[in-house]
Amino acid sequence: MLSSYQESIAIFLGVNVLMAFSVYVPTSAGLISLGQAGFMAIGAYTSAYLTSRFTSFDVPFGLALFLGGAAAGIVGVLVAAPAVRIKGIYLIIATLGFGEIVRVLFVNFEPLGGASGLAGIKPLTTLSWVVATCILFFAFLWRLRSTPLGRAFVAIHEDETAAEAMGINLFRTKLMAFGGGAFIAGIAGGLYAHFALFIDPSQFGFSKSAEAFLFVILGGSVNPLGPVAGAIVVTLLPEFLRFLQDWRMSFFAVLLIACAVWRPGGLISYRRAAHP
Repeated sequence: MLSSYQESIAIFLGVNVLMAFSVYVPTSAGLISLGQAGFMAIGAYTSAYLTSRFTSFDVPFGLALFLGGAAAGIVGVLVAAPAVRIKGIYLIIATLGFGEIVRVLFVNFEPLGGASGLAGIKPLTTLSWVVATCILFFAFLWRLRSTPLGRAFVAIHEDETAAEAMGINLFRTKLMAFGGGAFIAGIAGGLYAHFALFIDPSQFGFSKSAEAFLFVILGGSVNPLGPVAGAIVVTLLPEFLRFLQDWRMSFFAVLLIACAVWRPGGLISYRRAAHP
């Protein structure tokens, strides 16, 4: 039986795994997004509002999570429509700007608490919900690798020109990758909101997007195991290093640098070609 502290760490770990998946999906198609915190915020605020005791809605938790994810996914597709036409550093800047725009919008949107944040959120997130959601998305992403869509993601990631020559619709496939990642981030946001019970725009800043990106870079992006490994290391290692007190984050940073030097492909970095 887990203590309340251990359970809270496990729930935050699950949310981080989902955020890692939200970065993994577009990354597998060659798209780098630093705006996932914006999609997480959309999912968090949407699901929290739909289940709030201060509104006339009485939406079941599962449906509220899905609608929050759907709202984030729709916004993701709308953002991706112009964004996927650019490449490299310009795409990164565009997604970074989107995340900041979302944060500022929520800061100034008083019906959802504005800068003061949204309180009174129902405590609906449980460890069972988080574990079930993580397993569901992991199984889906693992199966996706062997489908035509998954192979299209890999082809675009490796060589866009060759993928297009093979008949892959680059624009449509990238939209699906970006929208799918946004959907998962929205689900993560809903689970986070109903566990934290209070959300404000500062919780969904650039650092949250950078952290999610770190999960994938550290763990590897060749398959869904990489993001899981990265999320586990980044979430749990600082807890295990608490005995170092003020030095624990410095030691943690050194370990990350060591991983970057000796495992540049990530912790799970065996060849993609070995997979179906």
